[in-house]
Amino acid sequence: AGEKMTTEIIPVTDQDGGIVEASWLAKAEAVHRELRPQIPAGYVAKMRAICSGGGRMVVAVQGERVVGLAVYRAYEDTFNGKKLYCDDLVTTERERSTGVGRALMQFMEQEARAHACTAFALDSGVQRKEAHKFYFREGMHVVSFNFRKDMSR
Repeated sequence: AGEKMTTEIIPVTDQDGGIVEASWLAKAEAVHRELRPQIPAGYVAKMRAICSGGGRMVVAVQGERVVGLAVYRAYEDTFNGKKLYCDDLVTTERERSTGVGRALMQFMEQEARAHACTAFALDSGVQRKEAHKFYFREGMHVVSFNFRKDMSR
């Protein structure tokens, strides 16, 4: 007790978005749903589709447990130039503030540098105050508003 477990970051996808760690992908579902409960049934198929469309995924593991994950992509746009965008970053509730999120952020920053990105960006729901404090501590800044209109109707 009191001993801090080592957190290892394991890529679930290769550089082309292919799933290379199917067992870790399956184990990630419960943690991912803490942030995104709206992901439809058929989690593995949905994540395969997202990754084949440009998404990349890593899991943070302690022993045989997934304690966090990140889904991200590198692309170019007119506002940022080449950027690494984080779709999802989640640490399981009981492991928050233990360094898991920081390890995932550091991994994505390394990926951004490896892809010659000039920016690392993410969106965070306005209600996620604790997450915002974390992002500020990690050196991120608010640079724009994200507007959205529901087009499902």
